[in-house]
Amino acid sequence: MKENVFDLLMYLFENYFYNEEEPQPDRDSLESELFDIGFSRTEIRKAFEWLDALAHSRELPAVSTSTQRCVRVFTASEQERLDTEMRGFMLYLEQVGILTAHSRELVIDRLMALGDEDIDLDTVKWVVLMVLFSQPGQEEAFASMENLVFDGPNQLVH
Repeated sequence: MKENVFDLLMYLFENYFYNEEEPQPDRDSLESELFDIGFSRTEIRKAFEWLDALAHSRELPAVSTSTQRCVRVFTASEQERLDTEMRGFMLYLEQVGILTAHSRELVIDRLMALGDEDIDLDTVKWVVLMVLFSQPGQEEAFASMENLVFDGPNQLVH
């Protein structure tokens, strides 16, 4: 099975985190299960490190949310990994109120933390969902993003 960290994160999100009705297995059981279904130990370790960093971000203070708009200047490495379409999409999400400056930075951080994996617009959308899902107080933004991902941009409520 040729899977990458993002595929593993998607599997976890769809089967465990997003479905809150079922009890969450402990980490060791989950690691064993993931290995048994074909994910490599390296990818499992990287995925859990990615999730640990995302969980740690909940403890960080949020960036000031002043009413003034600021321009995000992307670094050369960010521009190399995130093309114009992806950066424009994140700007759009900020403009419609789905992302804040703080959540945008978390999304960029988590995208860059995917390492040398290819990033496309669908990857950006799912990482936005994962970040919003993990952040307290972002339920409305998560619901709007979920509608955008599953129903398309015409379904977005302003």
